[in-house]
Amino acid sequence: MNRTNGSGLALTDRLRIERAVWNLNSHLGDLPIRSKRAKRYETRANLYAAAADIGTAEAVRGLGDLRGLAADYLAAEYGERGPRPSCTLGAIWLIMVHVIAGLLAVGGKAAFTAGVRAAEPHATGDFQWPGVRYVINEATITFRDGAAGPTVGGSWTPLVYLLSVIAFVVGGQLWRLLPQWRSRYSQAAPQG
Repeated sequence: MNRTNGSGLALTDRLRIERAVWNLNSHLGDLPIRSKRAKRYETRANLYAAAADIGTAEAVRGLGDLRGLAADYLAAEYGERGPRPSCTLGAIWLIMVHVIAGLLAVGGKAAFTAGVRAAEPHATGDFQWPGVRYVINEATITFRDGAAGPTVGGSWTPLVYLLSVIAFVVGGQLWRLLPQWRSRYSQAAPQG
């Protein structure tokens, strides 16, 4: 039993259209979010209009190869040079690495201090926290009457900084700068 919505299309037809729209969307990963959304809305509206005229199967078939259509949209958006890197996305990825490392540091120190308090409710003195392997170096936490005081040490390891740089490059897709630099320098270099 096929139910219809207000546009007169059966549920199966609407699902077929949505599948085509989201399949196209999956190939538009390099477009900005607003542009992807606009392409989805435009494709969906065109498919609904065509489905009312010629049928859903023929309308979806009329889109042709979705990868080719996505490549055309990308070429129209970016031109010959292709997608651009995004320092904003790279910064977001870098910040996420720092947030995760910070949460590990805070969580590890909190667990260690809770363990010291559980073992000695009125602990006083310096206690050595081993840190979090590969992420946080060891630290010395001073306790006074069961309360954690100042901490000395506990810095991030070099691995966290290396992961931050990798996250910035991968998240921002900075390798896309290389062809642009090559073409810019090849055009500026004197021919001889």
